[in-house]
Amino acid sequence: MKHSSSLQTIKAVDFDQPQTLGAVCGVGRGWARVPDVPSPTEQRALKERIRALLIRHQAVLVAHYYVDAQLQELADETGGCVADSLEMARFGRDHPARTLVVAGVRFMGETAKILSPGKRVLMPDLDATCSLDLGCPADEFSAFCDAHPERTVVVYANTSAAVKARADWMVTSSIGLEIIAQLHAQGEKILWAPDRHLGQYIQQKTGADMLLWQGSCVVHDEFKGVELELLRAEHPHAKVLVHPESPAAVVAQADVVGSTTQLIAAAQTLDATEFIVATDLGILYKMRAAAPTKHFIAAPTAGNSATCKSCAYCPWMAMNGLANLADVLERGHNEIQIDAEIAARARVPIDRMLDFAARQRSSVRASGDLARDGALFAHVGPA
Repeated sequence: MKHSSSLQTIKAVDFDQPQTLGAVCGVGRGWARVPDVPSPTEQRALKERIRALLIRHQAVLVAHYYVDAQLQELADETGGCVADSLEMARFGRDHPARTLVVAGVRFMGETAKILSPGKRVLMPDLDATCSLDLGCPADEFSAFCDAHPERTVVVYANTSAAVKARADWMVTSSIGLEIIAQLHAQGEKILWAPDRHLGQYIQQKTGADMLLWQGSCVVHDEFKGVELELLRAEHPHAKVLVHPESPAAVVAQADVVGSTTQLIAAAQTLDATEFIVATDLGILYKMRAAAPTKHFIAAPTAGNSATCKSCAYCPWMAMNGLANLADVLERGHNEIQIDAEIAARARVPIDRMLDFAARQRSSVRASGDLARDGALFAHVGPA
C-alpha cells in the first residue's frame, strides 16, 4: 500500500511478540518503508552530493553489512567503515568526526550515541528498526527480569537502550558464547534476551542454565533446514556459513557458525571455493570483495512452491538509501536522542563486554595464537 503523506510503499512485517513474561503467545505487526531505487545517473549524483556533505559537516558514514551495497561502497570510499553493529559504534567513538551517520537500524544508532555521547548521531531513517527490538519492549522485559531476580541478565546487542539499561551484560554474536561460558563457570544462572535461536545455541554449547526470552529475527528465522539439506546435496563441496540467529536445524548443518564479521573472515580463509550463506544477503557485497575468486550461494528461506527461494533481506535495513542519506546530511534531522540516565545505565553492560573482549584479545596475543585474533571466536564444525 502507499503511505498517504510520503507516497512511499509501506510493507507490513509480522514478528514474534513474546508476552506473559517471555512466552510466545502472539504475533506483532510492524511496518517498513520500501524506498524508491534511483537510476544509475541519480545514484552517481547522490554519491557526489553525499561526499561533499560529509566533508562539509565533518561527518563520517558507518554502515552495517546488511544495508545496500551502494551505501557500503560509499562508506569505504569516504573513509568510514562497514562493520557489525558494535564495531560501527567503536569506529565512530574513535573517529575524530563530529557527526556520525549510521546506516543501519535504530539500536545501532543508539549504541553509537551511548559510546559517543558528545557527538551528533544521525540516521537516514529513524523508523528503521529490528524485529528483535520490537519483540522485546522495555516494560515487559523489565517485568520479566523482576520475576527472576536471582538471574544475571544478559541481552543481545539487538535491543533498545532501555532494555540494555536493565541488563548486567550486553553481548554480540561474536562473543556471547564466551561470556556465557564464563558466567556459567562462575555458577551464574542466566536470563537471556531476546533471540531464542541464539540463546538455544549458546545454551547447547555451554550447558548454562538459561531462561530465554522468545524473540527471533525475521530474516534468520526463515531459513529452512530441510531445504538447506537439499541445497547441500546439489553442492556437496560447498562450506556452509550460518549466523547463530538461525533455527537449530540450520545451525546443525553449519561448517562455521559466527557473527557477520566472522563469516566474512571464514569465507576468506577456509580452503573452499564455494559457500552456502545463511544470513542477510547484504553480506555478499563484502564476501565477494574479500574473496573475489569464490562463489557464494544464498541459503533457502522458502520451499519449492515459493516465488523466491532465498529472500533473506531485512526490510528495515532496506530503508537506508542514498536519497534519504543525502537528505539527512542536508537537513541535519533524524538525530538519535537518548535520555541521559538510560544512556548511562545502558553503557555499563556494553563496557563490561568491551572489557571482557579486550582481556580475551590480550590473552590470545600473549599465547601467540594470532590466527584467533581479529575476527575472534568463530565456532567451526557441526553444531
